[in-house]
Amino acid sequence: MKWAIPVTFAAGLLLLAGCATKKYVAQQVDPVHARLNDVDKNQQGTQKQLETDEVKLNATAEKADSADARAGDALTRADAASKKADTVRTDLRNELNDRIANLDDYKSAGEATVLFKFNSDKLEPDAKQALDQLTGGQMGALKRYFIAIQGFTDKTGTAEYNLELSRRRAQAVQTYLVAEKNIPVYRIQIVGLGEDKPVNDQKTRDERSKNRRVEVTLFSADASQTAQVPAN
Repeated sequence: MKWAIPVTFAAGLLLLAGCATKKYVAQQVDPVHARLNDVDKNQQGTQKQLETDEVKLNATAEKADSADARAGDALTRADAASKKADTVRTDLRNELNDRIANLDDYKSAGEATVLFKFNSDKLEPDAKQALDQLTGGQMGALKRYFIAIQGFTDKTGTAEYNLELSRRRAQAVQTYLVAEKNIPVYRIQIVGLGEDKPVNDQKTRDERSKNRRVEVTLFSADASQTAQVPAN
């Protein structure tokens, strides 16, 4: 005898089977949806980060362009300064070559001796007056000339200190001629000789004072040099 399955029972089985299938599908699908949502969020975050990075890159590029422009200007100025320096060096080299080539043509056209106080490199008023006299008069007409400055001291003190002091005295005269008399610095030669080449035995205070000196000589190769500048 075959068993007859009631229709309602069969329908119930189908309903239960359907619910179980949906639950199973939901268990399998929901995690996938969750991961997809996470991927979407990550993608959105990545997109925002890319947009932020693009803005930063654009700003950096603008700064780099500005820096390149400033660097270009600096290079241009440096090139101009280098060309100017080359011109000055060429002029000085020509002046030096001319002076060396015709050294025998340079004759003394005037001289002056200026004195300093003990342990001092300060120019006194009478020293300035002597330099004014040397560089005045007909010196303005000279075209080829140079000035030799030699600094000295008395024998008081160490040789090392006196050598440095003699240089400072020579530099003081050079500074005055360049700053006050507008003599080009390249036309001046200086040297400090310390206590060498004394003008006397330095046995007395007066004799020692005469060795605290700077000797200034004007040399010229101009044909008109015979009309020498008065010497002091």
